[in-house]
Amino acid sequence: MAGTLTVWKFESDSGAETAVETLKDLQRRELITVHDAAVVSWAEGAKKPKTRQLNNLAGVGALGGAFWGLLFGILFFIPLIGAAVGAGIGALSGSLTDVGIDDSFINQLKEKITPGTSALFVLTSDATLDRVHDEFKGQKAELISTNLSHGQEAALREVFAE
Repeated sequence: MAGTLTVWKFESDSGAETAVETLKDLQRRELITVHDAAVVSWAEGAKKPKTRQLNNLAGVGALGGAFWGLLFGILFFIPLIGAAVGAGIGALSGSLTDVGIDDSFINQLKEKITPGTSALFVLTSDATLDRVHDEFKGQKAELISTNLSHGQEAALREVFAE
């Protein structure tokens, strides 16, 4: 099973929340398996976005809070939490590169996720892509995707296991 880390950007600060409901429905109908997910919503005029891990969608989550804390810390200069403090940051950020999250991916996200927008970050597998695509029609989402190989996903899980 190869997992895919996808990032969906929405043109409103509530679009990602709507997408979460779609994702829950897809998972309930076994059209996708969600291993971990997080939402970023950035209200117009706010200094920084709100972020949250979707524990209700993926249980404990394959990546864990340290992963999301590091990624969102890098993206939005949000103070890092949990395992991503001190000397561990260098090792963790190196492991982001190992799993295909490189500077160009980070820069693309920084450019696109701005005040007045939202984003859904999700690690999935076993997606029935045409059905998933159909379900998201009309939600005006832009897909920014990085495909992880099985080895990369395993490395990511290992690094961020809490």
